[in-house]
Amino acid sequence: MNIVWAALITVLVTAVTVTAMLLVRRRAPEGSYFTDGDRASGVFGVLATGFSVLLGFIIFLSFTSYDQSRAGAEAEATIVAQQVETAQFMPGKTASELTGELVCYARTVAGPEWDAQDTGSLGNSINPWGVAMFQTIRAVNPVTPTEQSAYDRWMDQTTQREQARIDRVHGAEGIIPTPLWLVLSVISVVIFVYLLFFADRAEGAVTQGVLMGSVTVVITLLLLLLVFFDHPHGAGVGRLQPTAMVRTIGLIDTQLKVVGLDVTPPCDEHGNRR
Repeated sequence: MNIVWAALITVLVTAVTVTAMLLVRRRAPEGSYFTDGDRASGVFGVLATGFSVLLGFIIFLSFTSYDQSRAGAEAEATIVAQQVETAQFMPGKTASELTGELVCYARTVAGPEWDAQDTGSLGNSINPWGVAMFQTIRAVNPVTPTEQSAYDRWMDQTTQREQARIDRVHGAEGIIPTPLWLVLSVISVVIFVYLLFFADRAEGAVTQGVLMGSVTVVITLLLLLLVFFDHPHGAGVGRLQPTAMVRTIGLIDTQLKVVGLDVTPPCDEHGNRR
């Protein structure tokens, strides 16, 4: 959901509700359909308050999930960079193998995996290079104190990286359940219908249009905000991008050149195995 589509949806929905109000206003009695305006306003206040409290609570939880995904992506990228340094203390050719697999892991995250998050098709799939690194480290037999310390550190960082990945992908398929969307939709329709009973032919058309339009705009924007938080990955303003992992890939390349290491990753630029 980008800004242009959000603006078009808001304008369209507002136009429909305002038109409905003006059509009902033509046949409405003076003073609205309610004989007791104060009591009707009190009931509307209960509806609006209940809806706003529920919606505000959901938005808060959704933003918390959004922030958790963002923090997870940044933490995962940081840990990958740290593991590259740890890998250099591994015995023999293991250091080169793990470094190449880490680069491929990062490329997969920033490429195919992020695209799958955008489309919601990631599911329970795992990063294949995480499996490759496990197979590589399983064959390691650390001997010296340095190698043993690096091995222990690697295992700790692997656990941290996997937890960060879970935080990153947990909201990829949507965090708001369908029943909650149904409840919010029904309440929105109830508020809209209830407002139609405030139609008053004694009031000006602009006043009646503003009455319905202002409520419609607020509800529509809040629901669109929920849609944004429900799918935080992908293209568009404010959506989560693999910026941290892309930065880490560049950082790893720079570090390897500085220390004079020649590592050829066993994958292409998108993380696909060669």
